[in-house]
Amino acid sequence: MAYNPFRNITFQQLETLVALVGERSFSRASRRVCLTQPTLTKHVKNMEEDLNVRLVNRERAGISLTPEGKVLYDYARKVLHLREEAGERLIRIQDRASGVIDIQASTIPATYLLPYVLGSFHKDHPEIRVHVQTADSDESLDAILNAASEIGIIGKSPQNPKLHVETLWEDRLVLAVPRGHRFAGRRTVSWSELAEEPFVVREKGSGTREVFENYLRNVVGWTLSRLRIVVELGSSEAVKEAVLAGLGISMISVHAVDRELRSGILCEVPVEDCRIERSFYLIYRRQLALMRHHQIFLDFIRSHPINR
Repeated sequence: MAYNPFRNITFQQLETLVALVGERSFSRASRRVCLTQPTLTKHVKNMEEDLNVRLVNRERAGISLTPEGKVLYDYARKVLHLREEAGERLIRIQDRASGVIDIQASTIPATYLLPYVLGSFHKDHPEIRVHVQTADSDESLDAILNAASEIGIIGKSPQNPKLHVETLWEDRLVLAVPRGHRFAGRRTVSWSELAEEPFVVREKGSGTREVFENYLRNVVGWTLSRLRIVVELGSSEAVKEAVLAGLGISMISVHAVDRELRSGILCEVPVEDCRIERSFYLIYRRQLALMRHHQIFLDFIRSHPINR
């Protein structure tokens, strides 16, 4: 292959030529590229010597390019543009982190909240895959502590120094009854009236059940035994279907019955002086080595509140 003198030309020398043409002055061009004027002049001289051509005509009114200088100037602009384009492409590739995230979520966030967030997340970050396992809050907590999953979203706040815990989303429990029930359309019902009705509840270990039991004990002064429990079920979806089937009424997450309340097949009935609220918590082990794809997901989910 024949020797090509252009191989000796550096990016800085090309930048010097482009600046010189743009400014039409050695002094102004040197300020533009942050070089002393003697250094800039030396760059031009070195290019002329390496290429064995004259590139610049020095004139009283400034400078002009020789025919050879015009050719080099055109290619210099293209080369510098390609350098910028290559850098931008590499940055975009680095920003598109890839990986797999294992999430353990309790039933309400896993069934009714996460799908909406993950739909948006996948559009923005298709290279990151998310695996979601569903269990009640206690089982989900155990999975995080035992490192079976990386990130958890649960309906109770764990008191464990090994965990990072932060409030993520809000929820409230509502009394849901089927359309046609004697409570449907009532402005309020009393706790004594509720005690007469068959009740459907979640299983032990569920965050929903724990919140409800805590409210009964601390606010109403009751235990769950004061209610006519007809069945305990392992998911909010099962509880909802039982209520729709007329098996009983239930205190259930508003997120779980949002569609049914809007369609009218279930009715929300206010209970006297009662408002049961809780939070869903984002948890992970403090020792978890957060990779870039983990951090991208955490930043995304924190910035996407759920409003129902």
